[in-house]
Amino acid sequence: MSYFCDKYPVIEKKTLAGGIFSITVKCPEAAAAAEVGQFANILAEGYTLRRPISICDIDKQNGTLRFVFEVRGKGTEIISRVNVGDNLDILGPLGNGFNAPAGKKIVAVGGGIGVPPLLGLAKQFGEDCTAILGFRSYDKVILDKEFAAYGAKTIVCTDDGSVGYHGVVTTPLTEALAAGDVGMVCACGPEPMIKAVVKECEDNNIPCRVSLEQRMGCGVGACVVCSCMTVRGGKEYYARVCKDGPVFDAKEVRFDG
Repeated sequence: MSYFCDKYPVIEKKTLAGGIFSITVKCPEAAAAAEVGQFANILAEGYTLRRPISICDIDKQNGTLRFVFEVRGKGTEIISRVNVGDNLDILGPLGNGFNAPAGKKIVAVGGGIGVPPLLGLAKQFGEDCTAILGFRSYDKVILDKEFAAYGAKTIVCTDDGSVGYHGVVTTPLTEALAAGDVGMVCACGPEPMIKAVVKECEDNNIPCRVSLEQRMGCGVGACVVCSCMTVRGGKEYYARVCKDGPVFDAKEVRFDG
């Protein structure tokens, strides 16, 4: 795994919703090495530990990485203050991506701030991607138009029914799987959502890869803060989400571990 650590200039910043920001940085070497589903550890000024933020978009031609994140504490709040022309101290790209197989149709299922790392799948697969995006309410909806612009069939779900389908993501997922010809499901979001998605895939015998969220320290597998229980070859072991993930084969993850 190749990763880089440097200060990179911010070339674009947008506010997507309340407390949700999009920041694009110019980092040619990191962009060249990045894969869909990876993340970066970004330093918030005044703090020692970096904040793990998923990569939303990779533009290898222009040498940029885009990060979409929600302010959830003082660290991400500090990162959200940067402006165009400022530098961000970034360690990345880190972890393993989705590695979704080419030539097959996929379904990308995202919940809340778990939606951004899936955008690259829509960019990669276009019309062969169905994107099912779940949010609490209309004011939290992000990136749906960008998924659609890449050609993905985009279904928005909201808990309160303020826009799109009124309900959870598993109902549209059931319908998508019933239509057939799905090669893989890729999911990222809250654990209850991921568990439900995995169960649906198991019931339909569809391969599923999940991106896990976990508190992290170093981001490169040294501190073992982000360990989670997995099973390989019939044996249980603690995997590091930062290094062995964040994307795992759903069959390997012990959600009750």
